[in-house]
Amino acid sequence: AGSFQEAGVIQQAYNLNFPLHVVPASCAQCPAWSAFSVSSPAIVLETVKQAGAGAEDRPEAVVVRLYEAHGSTVTTWLQTSLPVKEAMLCDLLERPAAQGRLPLEQRGLKLSFTPFHVLSILLVLSC
Repeated sequence: AGSFQEAGVIQQAYNLNFPLHVVPASCAQCPAWSAFSVSSPAIVLETVKQAGAGAEDRPEAVVVRLYEAHGSTVTTWLQTSLPVKEAMLCDLLERPAAQGRLPLEQRGLKLSFTPFHVLSILLVLSC
């Protein structure tokens, strides 16, 4: 019922095409944990990967790629439990963008999207 946004079509499509895989755990009571979260349902965190060729001088870096999926203009917070010491926008080849440094705030990284916009972010982790 309602629009595709209200019906959660994108999330259901991901659930169908990328099902969760069960991994046996050594304990019955394992705490819930998530490396990343976003505050808006319009934003999809599509990729999390170790930085590659474009960021080869930063082996401690991770690239996250997000996109706006509802055709809206939205501001969201990207939160992570990883120890991030620096965050910057980068291009699709993972090269840092000029003036692309993002401030680390207590709530995480504040990101702004226009309709169907893709952002790649290079996160440098504390070792």
